[in-house]
Amino acid sequence: MGLFSFFKRNKEKKEQLKKYEVGMEKTRKSTFSKLAHLFNKQNQINDALFDELEEIFVMADIGVDTVVEFVDQLREDVRAKGITDAKELQPIVVDKMFDIYLKGEIVNSNLRFNKDGLSVFLFVGVNGVGKTTTIAKIANKLKKEGHKVLLAAGDTFRAGAIEQLVIWGNRAGVEVVTGKEGADPSSVIYEAIQVAKNKGYDVLLCDTAGRLQTKVNLMKELEKMKKVISREVEGAPQDTLLVIDATTGQNGLSQAKAFIEATDVSGVVLTKLDGTAKGGIVLAIRDKYNIPIKFVCMGEKIDDIEYFDIEGYIYGLFSDIIKDEDNE
Repeated sequence: MGLFSFFKRNKEKKEQLKKYEVGMEKTRKSTFSKLAHLFNKQNQINDALFDELEEIFVMADIGVDTVVEFVDQLREDVRAKGITDAKELQPIVVDKMFDIYLKGEIVNSNLRFNKDGLSVFLFVGVNGVGKTTTIAKIANKLKKEGHKVLLAAGDTFRAGAIEQLVIWGNRAGVEVVTGKEGADPSSVIYEAIQVAKNKGYDVLLCDTAGRLQTKVNLMKELEKMKKVISREVEGAPQDTLLVIDATTGQNGLSQAKAFIEATDVSGVVLTKLDGTAKGGIVLAIRDKYNIPIKFVCMGEKIDDIEYFDIEGYIYGLFSDIIKDEDNE
């Protein structure tokens, strides 16, 4: 059974995914609503239909290369060859969107915790993507799940970054290890690890600088941090998470490239997904970099963060079409 059929038959699942439906309304109403209009006005499945589909998906920031491949696969899909009504193409589009993300693999979107001691998670990303607030949101979430969480203010170069993390740390009710502005970030991370060990913390979340003056400096800085972390905690960092602002679209992907090349990024946190009309960036990230999305932020409150659920994401994009089908 395809994902489209699964949603149609499973009312309980749709209720569970309500946050995605609400959070992705801007993308769905502005971009993906054009899909429903297209399928309603086009009776035939022809080149004109596929060309319009291509245009809609490119506008959603899925990425040109990904879209071209997707539409080519859609044209060749045996299910599509056996139908003439354009509306019958809708379930195939939904199912193939799901396939773009999975790529025939089991995608692990969970954090990789250290079962035998301290888990260290390193956060990277350019300035302005919401990295500091995201760290606090994740700290708050993990604390509610029963973890003892500590934060390390490793962004010692951006003015106000340390103070900002302390403020958000207070909101989450977690301790923050800080150094002086301009101090060596690795020394702050080292101190935080010692505090975590001495006080019995099981999770350490590390902020880092988002400067991109030169990739060489960035690589050296991150390499030094990771060396300190791996020396002090075996197998750490468990995850290096790249924070991307969804509203910056393809530009955000370009900025992220330096971090992906500079360090072993193992997951992505996508912020401001509720604020963009181009939420297709999720598929672009996965297709371009083969990295799983681990969290999405849909709102500004400290609780407005969700573990990424590909089914929820797809439902958030297509819920209007699925509901229209339900009502027929």
